Amino acid sequence: MKRSATVLLTALAPVSWGTTYAVTTGFLPQDRPLFTALTRALPAGLALLALARVLPRGAWWWRSAVLGALNIGAFFPLLFLSAYRLPGGTAAVVGSVGPLLVIGLSALLLGRRPTARALVAGVVAAFGVSLVVLRAAGALDAVGVLAALASTASMSTGTVLTQKWGRPEGVGPLALTGWQLTAGGLLIAPLALLAEGAPPALDAGAVGGYLYLALANTAVAYWLWFRGIGQLTATQVTFLGPLSPLTAAIVGWAALDETLTPLQLTGMALAFGATVAGQLGRSGSGSGNRGRAGAGAVAGEGHGDGRAGPLDRRDTDGPRRHPDHTPPTEHLTT
Repeated sequence: MKRSATVLLTALAPVSWGTTYAVTTGFLPQDRPLFTALTRALPAGLALLALARVLPRGAWWWRSAVLGALNIGAFFPLLFLSAYRLPGGTAAVVGSVGPLLVIGLSALLLGRRPTARALVAGVVAAFGVSLVVLRAAGALDAVGVLAALASTASMSTGTVLTQKWGRPEGVGPLALTGWQLTAGGLLIAPLALLAEGAPPALDAGAVGGYLYLALANTAVAYWLWFRGIGQLTATQVTFLGPLSPLTAAIVGWAALDETLTPLQLTGMALAFGATVAGQLGRSGSGSGNRGRAGAGAVAGEGHGDGRAGPLDRRDTDGPRRHPDHTPPTEHLTT
């Protein structure tokens, strides 16, 4: 598939995440962030496991648990905590530093030197998002700010590790996504029960909202995201993240009768321009294409720990390409 088509498909993930706020505020019970996070993650993960029919093997049991905790289990609750304690715009701006975090983590963990263009584009993207979503507000809540920073750092670390480790030979992003969503959901489940108690009563609108979040907003969106991690560079993928708050602003304008000022439109243009600039870096395969190296050479393991068994060929992504290229990624919001 051409790189431009891969970029467009991957971009559907943050665009979908940009609808989360409207769905949550319009259809879901209030003050149940952990239940919402659990409902998004666990059913989606189990559904993908049923489709892929592949379980982790060897080192991939603990790797899936680590990635699931970083990308889902810690990220979702921290994200919702920041959203409840901060104005939505402030949380989005804190999250928009994700590209800069990924650039730094890629240098630290993958040995990739940041380029001046990527750094400038990261700063411009964060500034553009701030123009779109920031509003005048009182003193910021310290816990909310720390939660927003921690959620962004968690997802950034998870995506860079996803690229570093690749995938076991013969295992596609469908299975990898299912492993992470299931692991993350199982981590959230006891927290939700202890902190929020029994699930709330749901009306038809809430059921529809949760189905949308679990299927389109999580199962499909995260599959596209991790698929993109396997085929694009880290810089390319992470710079798609600002599309999420931009989509949220457009949805608010189109469906919630919110207005867009000239300053906001300027910010949207800047953030979108930075997103496009982030796609102009060097091309290369993503982490997934390092599947064999990621499972073996990169991790210093023999094939016995990393390779998948016969059932792995049932994964819908089929055979992987040779891992000679460099890839990677990260992202920021959901």
